[in-house]
Amino acid sequence: MPERTVVIGSLLGLHARPATLFVQAVNETGLPVTVSRADHKPVDARSVLAVMAMGASHGETVTLTCEDEGSDAALDGLVEMLGKELDPK
Repeated sequence: MPERTVVIGSLLGLHARPATLFVQAVNETGLPVTVSRADHKPVDARSVLAVMAMGASHGETVTLTCEDEGSDAALDGLVEMLGKELDPK
C-alpha cells in the first residue's frame, strides 16, 4: 500500500483554507486517500470536515495512504502540496 509522510508547511496547520485546497486536490485524483497524524486513526482525505477535525498543526507530521495501485504519483503531488504554505498572507 503506497504511503507517504510529510511535515505540514502551512503556518496555521490544516485549518479551513489549507484543508479545503488539500481536499480539492485529493478529490481531483479520484483516489480514496486517507490522512493521519501520530496516535490518531486515519480519516478520509476527501472530506474537509474530517481533515479539519484531525487538527494537524504547522510542523506536525502526517501520513497519507492509498490502497489503489498506481497512486504513487498522486501521493507525491499531495505531499508536495502539504509541505508548502497554503494560506497566503
